[in-house]
Amino acid sequence: MKGKKYVYSFGDGKAEGRGDMKDLLGGKGAGLAEMSRLGIPVPAGFTITTEACLAFYQRDKRYPTGLWQEALAALKKVEKSFGLKFGDPLEPLLVSVRSGARASMPGMMDTVLNLGLNDQTVQGLIKKTDNERFGYDAYRRFVSMFGSVVLKIDRERFEQVLEQKKQSLGAYLDTDLTVEALVDLVKEFKKIVRKETGSAFPEDPFEQLRLGIDAVFNSWYGKRANTYRRLNNIPDDWGTAVSVVAMVFGNMGETSGTGVAFTRDPSTGKKRFFGEFLFNAQGEDVVAGIRTPLAIEALKKRLPKAYQSLLTIYKKLEKHYKDMLDIEFTIQEGKLYMLQSRVGKRTAAAAIQIAVDMVEEKLISRKTAILRIDPQQLDQLLHPMIDPKVKLNVIAKGLPASPGAAIGKVVFSAEEAEAMAERHEKVILVRSETSPDDIGGMHAAEGIVTARGGMTSHAAVVARGMGKCCVAGCGEIVIDVAAKTFVARGVTVKGGDFISLNGSTGEVILGEVKLIQPKLSAAFKTLMGWADGIRRLKVRANADNKRDARVAREFGAEGIGLCRTEHMFFEEDRIQAVREMILAASLEGRKKALAKLLPMQKGDFVKILQEMKGLPVTIRLLDPPLHEFLPQTEADLQNLSQEMKVPVETLRAKTRSLHEFNPMLGHRGCRLGISFPEIYEMQVEAIIEAACSLRKKQIDVIPEIMIPLVAHVNELAQLKALCIRKAKEVMDRRKTQISYTIGTMIELPRAALLADQIAKEADFFSFGTNDLTQTTFGLSRDDAGTFLPEYVEKGILPQDPFVAIDQEGLGALMQIGIEKGRKTKAKLKIGICGEHGGEPSSIAFCHRLGMNYVSCSPYRVPIARLAAAQAAIESKEAGYRSTI
Repeated sequence: MKGKKYVYSFGDGKAEGRGDMKDLLGGKGAGLAEMSRLGIPVPAGFTITTEACLAFYQRDKRYPTGLWQEALAALKKVEKSFGLKFGDPLEPLLVSVRSGARASMPGMMDTVLNLGLNDQTVQGLIKKTDNERFGYDAYRRFVSMFGSVVLKIDRERFEQVLEQKKQSLGAYLDTDLTVEALVDLVKEFKKIVRKETGSAFPEDPFEQLRLGIDAVFNSWYGKRANTYRRLNNIPDDWGTAVSVVAMVFGNMGETSGTGVAFTRDPSTGKKRFFGEFLFNAQGEDVVAGIRTPLAIEALKKRLPKAYQSLLTIYKKLEKHYKDMLDIEFTIQEGKLYMLQSRVGKRTAAAAIQIAVDMVEEKLISRKTAILRIDPQQLDQLLHPMIDPKVKLNVIAKGLPASPGAAIGKVVFSAEEAEAMAERHEKVILVRSETSPDDIGGMHAAEGIVTARGGMTSHAAVVARGMGKCCVAGCGEIVIDVAAKTFVARGVTVKGGDFISLNGSTGEVILGEVKLIQPKLSAAFKTLMGWADGIRRLKVRANADNKRDARVAREFGAEGIGLCRTEHMFFEEDRIQAVREMILAASLEGRKKALAKLLPMQKGDFVKILQEMKGLPVTIRLLDPPLHEFLPQTEADLQNLSQEMKVPVETLRAKTRSLHEFNPMLGHRGCRLGISFPEIYEMQVEAIIEAACSLRKKQIDVIPEIMIPLVAHVNELAQLKALCIRKAKEVMDRRKTQISYTIGTMIELPRAALLADQIAKEADFFSFGTNDLTQTTFGLSRDDAGTFLPEYVEKGILPQDPFVAIDQEGLGALMQIGIEKGRKTKAKLKIGICGEHGGEPSSIAFCHRLGMNYVSCSPYRVPIARLAAAQAAIESKEAGYRSTI
């Protein structure tokens, strides 16, 4: 019985593999096979499959049975193609050994060039090419690359010797080195190998080949590759393929060279051939930046025939793949060889422009164009960006909690941020962590850095809602609030010093850097129009003020899915009244304080409802525990005591009485409304008063009142009756009828399990997946950041459940909640307003569950619109039909 096939050959216009076999051959191997099938000049070679890589690890880093024999048989085909022999001292064949996973992971895994050289074969290479300098240049490159990549010797050891040799000869470039210097370098490099490994450099070409293949397989679990996979959600069990390709040489003189090109501009998407080239060089020279590459057009003057062939090939490839490609090529003594073709990395702006252009060129359909864009990439278009051309001094790195970029002077308190902002100074708020009390300073700051907290921490959630750049969980920084300094990587940064933030990468940068303002193009508007025509899910925004509501509407939001009323309470003009209400010893005292808040709340709701006229606005009644509104430090208590003329001991006693061991599971949400119904009565009165005022002006309003943290239907029934009673009272007084609905958040497991009962009292459900994740996993989202990254890194969890919905566990609860809710009310409107509402895989899951809408921060609305369209296309193509 024939065993599993692990090796696929290509070359001479034939290939055993195909372009659609990326899962097995990796992107590079599939691309080489497809180009060979298309008759494009590709050096002969063979690809070892990803299955072989996985078997290599399963067998304790031993090759699966038959792999080596298959590889040697495939090598014979390469020898025949080139008329050369691997390891032969007179007619030597040299090969490259390259990695290639199914997903592009540029620079993350290992490559070895010029493999097969030793003291004998280098003489054969020199004799065959009649070019001694070329022979020893290839040899010194091979020894240093093999030494660093395969033998794991620090590359700097070789670079130092190379630089010393250049300096001693007054040589500026590698190409200025003499033959004698290159011979010396080979000897010096081999001495480094012996010293570092205790063994001589391996001379046997077949041993070199085996070690080279091992190195590529091993690099799949290298630090760079692991990190890249984690950041890009690439599974560990994909493995990498290995392509062994006959060497062609760009360093044989001035009619040779190497280059990298894109079939369209990867930065702008403009339809122009874009690339760089170096004469008398190998591929690593272009990437290393030691020599300044030439624009691809320079090739036209020196080697017009090769240039023309390159133009013909790139056009053929782009038409075949129907996408923008990244291609690598080498010219050996005037003859062009293609070494790679893969879908090219591109900016969000370029991705959109290329997709729209290709629809207009009738290369792809509108649906394909929509599926081509990574929704997360749209963040680049919606926030200021750091100029990619600028050199950066990165001093720390945390979580990219809220994208964009920001520059400002370091401040360590919200008060200082507000004070400096009033003087028109730009500031960055640096805190160990933020609390709702910091809202004013966060609003005043250009960006926020926290030493603790995760992607759904307070700082992250609020910053995203504000469209503020935020780096959270930046454990590298050590803050000394008293000294007004923080230390990162040995650098001390003082209050008032400038730093810059890259919220898209999590980088904290010393000093001021140049920012560029992205502009939404006509292509962006075209693509989003196509997306809106396809998606089924509505997209709303989480917005707590007029500004956020306006931004949300501009970005295409179809309503507000979460308006958090507690954020309004922290405003400077009303926090005093909130504290008076908390400190009041009687119902009468609380009502007196709430009466001060009523017109302020009404004013807030008027502004938001007016901004969203004609669209639904879901207003959540007060949710957080009351202690959050009181100062926490002794100094703040003293200040409040003086302001309110209340004994400081009274304040301390009240703070102690409100203390809870686990406030997130304590006296909050609807529990506050049960204990202090006057709070919810004031809020409902403000909502309906605002709606009546706008209705009198002929402005269409659609208020939706949402009661948080319901666990039992009786909680909802009691508070719903309160809302209806208060709403009727206001409407009777104002002689105006308002159509409104009352619903609840599903954010506790009991609520999901008994959703059929709760639905009897609810007009709508909104899944609060932040709290539902906490209560399902038994995790605190603010504390779990210390160990959840380790869970993801060790493969315990596929990803952070606060970033993307845990579809297996949390998703099961959500499905139960939806099925049971709609069993009671078939047309029950159901949405999601947790942070997951702006995450593409979670949006796709919501689509499959049959939800009506998702709600996310204003700056993620376009991302949600696109992700919802992709979910609709993919569900239809998969033949999916919701069972709900």
